[in-house]
Amino acid sequence: MKFSGLSVLFCLALTSVHAVAQSGAPQSIEDEAVAWLQEFVRIDTVNPPGNEYRAVEFYSRIFEAEGIAFETAESAPGRGNIWARLEGGDEPALILLQHTDVVPADMAYWTTEPFSGELRDGYILGRGARDMKGTGISHLAAFLSLHRAGLPLNRDVVFVASADEEAGGDFGVGWLIENRPQIFEGAGLLLNEGGSGSRTLNGTAEDVVFGVEVTQKVPVWLRLTAVDVPGHGSSPRTTSSVTRIVDALGILRENPFPPRIIAPVDAYFKGLAVGRSDDWGAAFSNMTLAVQDPEFLARLQEDNPGRHGLTRDTCSMTRMSGSSKINVVPPEAWAELDCRILPDRPFEEFVAGVEALVADTGVEVEVLMAFTPAISDTTSRLFSAIERVTRELHPGSRVLPSVSTGFTDSHFTRDKGIVSYGFDPIITPVGEATGVHGNDERINVEAFRRGVSDMRAIVRDVVYN
Repeated sequence: MKFSGLSVLFCLALTSVHAVAQSGAPQSIEDEAVAWLQEFVRIDTVNPPGNEYRAVEFYSRIFEAEGIAFETAESAPGRGNIWARLEGGDEPALILLQHTDVVPADMAYWTTEPFSGELRDGYILGRGARDMKGTGISHLAAFLSLHRAGLPLNRDVVFVASADEEAGGDFGVGWLIENRPQIFEGAGLLLNEGGSGSRTLNGTAEDVVFGVEVTQKVPVWLRLTAVDVPGHGSSPRTTSSVTRIVDALGILRENPFPPRIIAPVDAYFKGLAVGRSDDWGAAFSNMTLAVQDPEFLARLQEDNPGRHGLTRDTCSMTRMSGSSKINVVPPEAWAELDCRILPDRPFEEFVAGVEALVADTGVEVEVLMAFTPAISDTTSRLFSAIERVTRELHPGSRVLPSVSTGFTDSHFTRDKGIVSYGFDPIITPVGEATGVHGNDERINVEAFRRGVSDMRAIVRDVVYN
């Protein structure tokens, strides 16, 4: 059935009854979600090494208390994965996918212990609060709501919490697809990380835009290696392994890849242009023309590097190594590049272009990791549910298909033909610091609570006839 206020009230009532029965006092699932997230953030799953078995233990305790059957598997010692299934009708299954690993946090630059789960000034702080333990708990709340309601579902709903996304997913979703393929059999829809809501003030009115990630730039991680004659630092030669690497990096820096606007990016920017009367609005409405102006591209990169990254292939220089001693010219030097390419051509074509650019420097180009491009269309029941529910809950809001500059585990599931979207309905004011992969990662409690409620409404819209 379509989303309606009656169905929302009915399911909320069932949830409240369950909470009263369990605790003796009324407690909403949003209250539970806040407590779960604080507890989850306190669990150290930094990758490397991962230790995602700790997240498996966390979810196992919850599923056992709820009487939900689940399965677990370790892809390597300590690299835990967990999944559970609610059985329903014959429609293609919906998967709620999350990763449980997080990136490291440097305590020297945080104002709180990174795994405190501290509630301060209306925010939950801690590594993973946004990426992506908060979304994972929203998935949990939606999944448990369906279980507690006990109403017939039109499809199976599968909860999957996997390892290793932050390092490429080989010990998580990639491993599960190869070794536990039954998890994904019969699946047609999937929700993952990658998109959310944003709020800006347009005059005196709020403008809420929900971005749903339908594709992502393809990661192509490269290592450049140079070998030359070693020697003493006091007697430099005309070339060395280090100068070859420096020359290659200089060529790449001075020759940015040409801009091009692919269809999903064009649709995204056109959506951003709606209602804007400033210079940005005019440019966003015709990005194919706008990106021909180098000054516009430079201004866009300065203002919003993420949006700029959607206009071209990019490479960030992230790691380098040369000599282990200051007075030794090394025989070998290397540099690593985090390249992200638009999903409209095979990565081999991009790599060939890089090799041609640096050919005269004598460096070798090695591909460390690369994925295949894939785009999920927007004609699915799930995308329609996102549009319908957000329109009803947030009147005047808009839903835009978007392209992510980062990668997620959705590339694995898109390769299997599963329509996969990156989306969490949490709304964040434009410009608000979230600390994702940075310092003092945080999530606004009230926005999180509303996001939990909205996620449940979207999932209900998909699974109830």
